[in-house]
Amino acid sequence: MRSHAGTPPSRRRFLAMSAGGAVAGAAALSGCALQVSSAVGGSGETVTLMVKPEDISPELIKQAQKDTGIRIVTVQQDITKLIAMLTNGNPPDLVRAVGAVDAAYFAARDVMEELDPYFARSSVLKVDDLDPVNDLWRYDGRTQGKGPRYGMAKDFSQDSMYWYNTSAFDKAGVDHPSETEPVTYEEWLERAKRIVQRKNGQTTVFGGSYSGLTRATLLATMTASAGGSLFNDDFSRVDFTTPEARKALAWYIDFCRAKVGPSLIQPDPNGWDGPTYQAGRMAMSNAGYWLGGMINADKKLAPVSRLAPAPVFEGGPRISACQGGTGLWMPRKARNKDAAWRVFEWFFGEAPAKARASSGWGIPTLKSLRPLMPAQEAYQRQELRVQEAELKHFSVISFTPYTTADAFDALFNQIAPAAMNGGISVDTLAGRLNSSLNEQLKRGKEQVG
Repeated sequence: MRSHAGTPPSRRRFLAMSAGGAVAGAAALSGCALQVSSAVGGSGETVTLMVKPEDISPELIKQAQKDTGIRIVTVQQDITKLIAMLTNGNPPDLVRAVGAVDAAYFAARDVMEELDPYFARSSVLKVDDLDPVNDLWRYDGRTQGKGPRYGMAKDFSQDSMYWYNTSAFDKAGVDHPSETEPVTYEEWLERAKRIVQRKNGQTTVFGGSYSGLTRATLLATMTASAGGSLFNDDFSRVDFTTPEARKALAWYIDFCRAKVGPSLIQPDPNGWDGPTYQAGRMAMSNAGYWLGGMINADKKLAPVSRLAPAPVFEGGPRISACQGGTGLWMPRKARNKDAAWRVFEWFFGEAPAKARASSGWGIPTLKSLRPLMPAQEAYQRQELRVQEAELKHFSVISFTPYTTADAFDALFNQIAPAAMNGGISVDTLAGRLNSSLNEQLKRGKEQVG
């Protein structure tokens, strides 16, 4: 539903946002000047970005002004501040968000500028050069992945793919996964059980990590891999009791109960997979290609690390989704749209984008930049072979516009530990999740109108 022209969206439409917020995650960016666009926007103008500090460094801000003539001012990403700025009619010019879970949410609340006219006239960002992952930033009023474009991802991974340490596999006498044929989720968990190491009742080496970027995106993706959808047709309800959703939920609870990897009942002391995998205390990590930026910088770890295809459920489709797709969007009430688009072009298609592509921290979202992906070493070429084959299996897994991933996860994290500890059955968990999450989605739908 559109707001009346010139009228800021009401604060009521954003009540759910303050509880949920935007999803975190992005690597630090750096780059150098390489090309100049003929697009509008230019000298002396100022563009305000609401981002995280690691998204754009002070050095890169200086480079932006040198390359474009536009001054960048940053505002710390904060959902409460964003709501206030949007409702007061004075929003930032560009806002950081995660395409997989935020695009439909903001688009449904009618605060995002449609960017198709800008793409149509751009000499830098051409629609036929956009990787399909950018469809995460499309929404037609009902379904994510279709309709107008509202943003763009800076880079991405197919986040159900996983890295594995060949040394850990060899030590446990476990065969290496195939580069081309995916294992089943059951086979993945069986390998993790064989590789995990424990001492005095404590896990010293995790057999594998498989928790996704959020539980919301993990379970939505796994349900799709089982051949179903976590949400109903209009995304206003979840149903964990369908055969496909229950299969996904049961596998994840089995994974947590087995204590072969980090979970709510067995947290990783490091807080995320990177340091644990790097220390040799994790045999598998479903972090996708993105983690290669860290792995390839470690000359001892890189030669023994391999990237493998996303697992499948037996009988289900082969799906390899992106659970992130972090990027930027432009508010409809932004005051400096032409200058903001010039910065958008520069960030996504010029020096910063080329630097990101060559760093190995994610797949570039312009197909023309793929030749810049690291391929100097044999292990990097192995990663690229697997990754390039996996791109054929990408698909957009639509997320509901009626809640945030953080709000979804907050409820899941309250309810699920009882099942992870064996206190309740998976069927009981499914019913409790349905009850709590559907009440949350109902409120969100009422707020959107």
